Amino acid sequence: MQEQQLGLMHFWQAGDAVTHAVAWLLLAMSVVSWYFILSKAWSAWRLRRGARAALEQFWNAHSIDDAVATLERADTERVFLPLVQKARAAAAMQPDSSLAASIDRDELITRTMRGEITQASARLESGLAFLASVGSTAPFVGLFGTVWGIYHALLAIASSGQVMIDKVAGPVGEALVMTAAGLAVAIPAVLAYNAFVRVNRIVLAELDGFAHDVLALVITGRRLKDDEGDALRSGVAPLSASQVVR
Repeated sequence: MQEQQLGLMHFWQAGDAVTHAVAWLLLAMSVVSWYFILSKAWSAWRLRRGARAALEQFWNAHSIDDAVATLERADTERVFLPLVQKARAAAAMQPDSSLAASIDRDELITRTMRGEITQASARLESGLAFLASVGSTAPFVGLFGTVWGIYHALLAIASSGQVMIDKVAGPVGEALVMTAAGLAVAIPAVLAYNAFVRVNRIVLAELDGFAHDVLALVITGRRLKDDEGDALRSGVAPLSASQVVR
């Protein structure tokens, strides 16, 4: 009796269009997931590496122009720099007939900075929805491929009239590879999603504190002390990054 051929190549050759489509879908999900994982990991590393130094250099500058120039060089991910630029532009806005100019100056600066925090949050969270979707759906996509492969394997065995354990174990074991592939795609996506959410939470907290200090700098010309910062945070709630994210 000829020995039965088993293995991934045999499973691929015996599979139909649905099996191949599931495999290609899992491959596409894996490729895109790893693109986001690697690109966002590189951005997060650069951001965490340069954020503290950038803010320290900013506050050690002798003038606001020097501080902005220093931040342009240090803030490679452009998270903190646009906040200062937009705040300065709003503070320097000349009165005209527009609705924006009719708003109180402090409120205009606050609204401008709040909008910039929203944009920064959107940039930081780009790709996270895809990683979450892959982490939640890839196991089920692989399970669907397994069920479909087992179904066709059992049909082939039944049509041959040879219902023996060695004839069943091989095709079923091959089909289970799809479940393993789904898990292999989902697990890195879930781990990366959780890691990036934590990094983004830290960055947004730092951005929130920086926004309050910049607001005080633009309005009063000096940085807040700790007790003054607490008072301003309680009075300028719209700038809270946590509220923006929600």
